[in-house]
This record gives sequence, structure tokens and C-alpha cells, in this order.
Amino acid sequence: MSNKKSNRKRRDTREYRLSVRAVRRETPDINKLARAIIDLAMAQAEAEAQAENNAQSSTVKTPDADPSRSADDS
Repeated sequence: MSNKKSNRKRRDTREYRLSVRAVRRETPDINKLARAIIDLAMAQAEAEAQAENNAQSSTVKTPDADPSRSADDS
């Protein structure tokens, strides 16, 4: 028996190739649709929370950085 070496490069584990095929059904799978909608809503809520958190951390003002106070007020 001969040992054949494969010259193919191994794909990164994070790289996936997905194929989606439509399957016509009389009634849709309500459970799958509900799970997909819930997953999308959770992902959107997480993205919004991260954006809000980033916005709050970047807009924190220090007393020295307040433009409404001038140096003459001191």
C-alpha cells in the first residue's frame, strides 16, 4: 500500500461554506421560524447594548473638559 499525501491546504476552522436550499412545504415550520426570529432579536439587542455602552464610555465628561466653563471663571 502506498501512502498518498494530500496537497490540499487545511481550511481555518472559522471558515465555513454554507449552502442554503429552499424546500417547498405546505405549512412552514413555525418552531424553526420562531427560533430564527428570536436569535436575530437577541443578536440585535446585544449589538445595540454594545453600541450604547461604547457611546456612554466615549461621552463621559471630566470637569476640566467642560467647554461651557472658561478659564476666566476661576
